[in-house]
Amino acid sequence: MTLTDQQPLGSPFSASTTADDIVGGLDLSGRTAVVTGGYSGLGLETVRALTAAGARVVVPARRPDVARAALKELKDCEIVPMDLADTDSVRSAAAHIRDRLDRVDLLMAVAGVMATPERRVGPGWEGQFAANHLGHFTLACELHPLLAAAGGARVVVNSSAGHTLTGIRWHDPHFRTGYDKWLAYGQAKTANALFAVHLDAVGKGDGVRAFALHPGKIITGLQREMTLQAQIDRGWVDEHGTVIGDGFKTPSQGAATGLWAATSPLLDGRGGLYLEDCDIAHVSAPGTPMDDGGVRAYAIDPDEAARLWSLSLAATGATPIPG
Repeated sequence: MTLTDQQPLGSPFSASTTADDIVGGLDLSGRTAVVTGGYSGLGLETVRALTAAGARVVVPARRPDVARAALKELKDCEIVPMDLADTDSVRSAAAHIRDRLDRVDLLMAVAGVMATPERRVGPGWEGQFAANHLGHFTLACELHPLLAAAGGARVVVNSSAGHTLTGIRWHDPHFRTGYDKWLAYGQAKTANALFAVHLDAVGKGDGVRAFALHPGKIITGLQREMTLQAQIDRGWVDEHGTVIGDGFKTPSQGAATGLWAATSPLLDGRGGLYLEDCDIAHVSAPGTPMDDGGVRAYAIDPDEAARLWSLSLAATGATPIPG
């Protein structure tokens, strides 16, 4: 992947495209998808669309009972207990999936947390970096044999325009001093984008291609750690919690770019790219407003991606991917 690859294709879809628009007419029978966060918000819309198109879907869930209730109407949907912030839990879930399946065609990393109070997990890791990045990193590494067995799998990682807040803080990635919930979120979202870059580099020899994306601005459970007043102050909602901000998508519209990444023939032979509004995003200049779209060069830099990969492998002890 080079910066010249990171430019819009002229996709037939747009910011207003819905999940149903993407899967309409698609037959995903015989395909298997693993969708994290698949029982609420964008993940639930993603699972609904995939199962409607005939795919079998496995949903790793930190709250299996909640997941079962949310997904009870859907066929070909299996729930596996998993906590992304606990790498032992991730390994256990991956082992269970490997025992049950012989291939995974789609791995969709939709789950995430945003702007949380300071939390330490595992050996003292910063919680947002752990749940948003290190958990998904571990899951992808442990499921790589099943992805390789699919002969053309795609991994789709939900990043965010929040990546524009900061690159990787190599001097202090776990915020040992001066925790800032928004910088921690921004770093985790940059990590999501860089993860896709290097996963694509090591996986493409096995036919595994990876993409990161900004789903758009959507009010979902992701805002659960923010007070209503904080959302009002940002101009997102009114005092009743009704969305009033400009440029917000519905959850179905928010799920569309991930589904496009997972299924579009326009992306055949491509990978390591950052997507938005059902197209490849442009590279944004430093200092441009977050809402102007695009991806910062540091979030798709192959050297930064390789460095993050090494850090993540050392931290998690995940099974290395040959490549």
